[in-house]
Amino acid sequence: MARSWTAVIGVAFGVSLLMPAAPAAAHNQLTGSTPRAGARVADAPERVELRFLARLDEQTTTVTITGPDNVDAAGGQPRFAGNRVSVPFTPGAAGLYIIGYRLVSDDGHPISGEVRFTLTTDTPADPSPEPTAADPTIPAATTPPPTTSEAVTPVPRSDESSGGNGWWWAAVAVLPLLAILVAARLIRRRAARRG
Repeated sequence: MARSWTAVIGVAFGVSLLMPAAPAAAHNQLTGSTPRAGARVADAPERVELRFLARLDEQTTTVTITGPDNVDAAGGQPRFAGNRVSVPFTPGAAGLYIIGYRLVSDDGHPISGEVRFTLTTDTPADPSPEPTAADPTIPAATTPPPTTSEAVTPVPRSDESSGGNGWWWAAVAVLPLLAILVAARLIRRRAARRG
């Protein structure tokens, strides 16, 4: 009988500990992202992903991506998978990108926030198709006028403009050094003769 009461009290105590956590679990929250908050990335990802504590409702969850100069960088509709949502990423200029999100928890409480990351390299724009000569609606490309030889002025090289004075200064700098070496040798010879 005593063992039964101990088991009942233990279960009741465990349930009492879990009761306050039930309302808190109804609030959803962000648990991670790709790229992670504050990341600096050189290679732009194809998609950005947000991960949450609980399953997401597609009807009440919105995700936005904005880049430098408030340019929209979302490349399509979000894709949901349980507690995850991913959005195609269309990168542009290097700079700060902000992933904004807004959702409604199971208890009806709205939650919003953002994840910031930095793209460190520019993404080149798609090359435009070159016009073909067969299309009569596209005007022919005009070639720039040829430059005449008079318009181009050669820049004199530094050694030509100085008239070769660089060698002269090098010789002047070496002469005192040679004089010192010769004087040192003569002093040694005299010292050797006296000894």
